[in-house]
Amino acid sequence: MVRNEGFSSGNIMQRRTLLKGASAALATLAAPAAAAVGRPPNFVIVLCDDLGYGDVSVYDPGGIKTPAVERMAREGVVLTDYYAPANLCSPSRAGLLTGRYPVRTGLGYEVIMQQDDRGLPLSEVTIAKALKPAYATALFGKWHLGHLGPAWPPTKHGFDAFFGIPYSHDMKPLALYESRAGSEEVAKTEVDYPQLQQQFYEHAERFIEANKDRPFFVELALSAPHLPEHPHAGFDTKTFAGPYGAVVEEIDSIVGRLMAKLKALKLDRDTVVIFTSDNGPWFEGSPGWLRERKGGGGFDGGYRVPFIAWAPGRLPAGKRVSSMVMGIDLLPTFRAMAGLTPLEGVTLDGRDVSKVLSEGAASPHQELVLFDNETPIAIRTQDWKYVDAAYYRGLKLPMSLLGYQELYDLKADPAENYSVAEVYPDVAKAMKGRLDAAKAAFAPFKHKDIPPYFKTLQAQMRGLQD
Repeated sequence: MVRNEGFSSGNIMQRRTLLKGASAALATLAAPAAAAVGRPPNFVIVLCDDLGYGDVSVYDPGGIKTPAVERMAREGVVLTDYYAPANLCSPSRAGLLTGRYPVRTGLGYEVIMQQDDRGLPLSEVTIAKALKPAYATALFGKWHLGHLGPAWPPTKHGFDAFFGIPYSHDMKPLALYESRAGSEEVAKTEVDYPQLQQQFYEHAERFIEANKDRPFFVELALSAPHLPEHPHAGFDTKTFAGPYGAVVEEIDSIVGRLMAKLKALKLDRDTVVIFTSDNGPWFEGSPGWLRERKGGGGFDGGYRVPFIAWAPGRLPAGKRVSSMVMGIDLLPTFRAMAGLTPLEGVTLDGRDVSKVLSEGAASPHQELVLFDNETPIAIRTQDWKYVDAAYYRGLKLPMSLLGYQELYDLKADPAENYSVAEVYPDVAKAMKGRLDAAKAAFAPFKHKDIPPYFKTLQAQMRGLQD
């Protein structure tokens, strides 16, 4: 069989070479890029909640209209193969902030619930900590990395300021909290759901204004478009996308306001803005042409999400890059762009991808590991994807039990519709070897048992079924 774009024996040998050394790839750090001339850049991450790959018109021109995000793309860099660190909220956010696969942080299993006492360990180095003391740092919006015990509030993790909610806005009881570094006081106010995203942005804007004369890092962690929807007045709920579309349009308007504010403050050429999502869409929303959704198996719909980097004068305009990148890369990339040396004494899985953004360079990763909770379920190289389990009728089915191997040629079949394991058995064997190596490497970090909250929950569910 001949591959669509031509597949020679020489290409196969090159691929075999690239597919070797899975364990070594997990521990190797790329060298940092040269620091930018002049002032270190500010960093702003606009992190949406459950926004799918196809939910913005940059990736799906026929879908919801997002003109501000389109403008951001025209003036910046679009990554087509960006992966959230997990297909669920809490582990994904832990991975993004620490540069480490979530299983290393103890937060690789499911999401943190209301009575769940897990939290991001204070020993973890977050992006906020990694940029101190040179940067002013703040988080506005959704935290979801622990609210009972030492992990709370976020100002214990390197953030100078926090205003937001402890977990998803579908969880009750819900309140707004505000804290400052160095103070034990945590203020609490009631939630006005249709105003939430606006309040998050307004606090972020005030922080940017107050710190415009020094480098700053802001995580604007919107709690939308996570269900249920609470559309803000003025956004149309009667389009084909209903209330969900109205909320995405509100997100788009916030992106537009942010870019306009940075330009008005003359900070646009000193700021790197990242627009992305914590995982794929839940019961609504569009994964585009990608397979599966939030919380699914090893296919891309739960992990692969929008990613646009906007930094006029620092990054090229109108560039699309297919090099694979993951949220774990932001910490080492920000340090490199800030002119800081790589972190010492911390095992990072992320790599510095500044050259991917500035030059369209190849990914520094030989592979990316996709987890189902704490277990690697798929492995991605630039050209290939190997998946060893999927969900069917509520069951997680290892493909081996069915007698299948699932290898996908992402150049010819980016939607992961057709396995080519029988066509390229050597590649399938090498990719399975990579996945097996990842399972062995991360097995020591797994919990011996599921967290107590989920054990109690499972018992309650069994009681309901009885």
